[in-house]
Amino acid sequence: MTCKKCKSEPVFTLISGEKFCKYCFSHYFEKKVRKTMRQYELIEKGDRIAVALSGGKDSSVLLSILAGIWKERKDFDLFAILVDEGIKGYRPLTQKFAQNLCKKLGVKLYIISFKKELGYTLDEMVKKLNKGPCTICGTFRRYLLNTEARKLKANKIAFGHNADDEAQSIVMNLFRSNNAAAARLGVINGIKRDARFIPRIKPLYYLLEKETTAYAYLNGLIGDFKECPYTSLAYRGQVRDMLNTFENNHPGTKAGILSAFIETLPILKEHYKKGKEIAFCSKCNEPTSGEECMACRLLDELKKK
Repeated sequence: MTCKKCKSEPVFTLISGEKFCKYCFSHYFEKKVRKTMRQYELIEKGDRIAVALSGGKDSSVLLSILAGIWKERKDFDLFAILVDEGIKGYRPLTQKFAQNLCKKLGVKLYIISFKKELGYTLDEMVKKLNKGPCTICGTFRRYLLNTEARKLKANKIAFGHNADDEAQSIVMNLFRSNNAAAARLGVINGIKRDARFIPRIKPLYYLLEKETTAYAYLNGLIGDFKECPYTSLAYRGQVRDMLNTFENNHPGTKAGILSAFIETLPILKEHYKKGKEIAFCSKCNEPTSGEECMACRLLDELKKK
């Protein structure tokens, strides 16, 4: 068998059975990202885009592709933000990779840390709080990314979330009967707009994890480090493993979940738009659904320990 496009030796096979060589697969991948960006108008003239960069393969792939588009178009600004959670033996390696990548691409990188901004590393928080590491991390990462992006005058934050990530979120919300959280998903996160909450965009939305991994490997965007040590403890990890099993046995499962969800998402968003207005935390004034945001509640709990 040969590459569908150029008849060279193939290196990747799509779910459809189509085979691509390195060059044609990279072209297919980038074309799909650009199509999503056009379809949803993710990056417009005059935008100031902050890329949430972790140093992992997904965000590195996203930054690399957006940097290429940025250099072509030159009608929007692009920079990256890395959050140092303080995970011993993991974050220093990914941070170094991210710094090298940004230097290579000519993209400005801003680094913020849990320790400096919140007073604790994630490792310290996990020891003090009776909560899952990923719950703690996700809460504070979202909080810091939003505040830092706003401070740097970004009007959108780009995340490297792919089709696998979204399928996992859809299933998790279904299992938890959390339609309100499901309504906030999609290529552009959120339901209602407010100047204090920076919209989050997902250009890799329709690309599978294995496609992103292949692109990263073929284009030198995978660092020499393992995944976050807390991942195996997460509920998401269990859902990921379940969906991977289904995908292996029934190819197209993840794409099917995404396709069905996209059809119902406008109904969900419209329903929850009618709910109460965005509230603001009584302590930090950040957007929240209640009187006090989760970040401030967790910080209060930490201070009592």
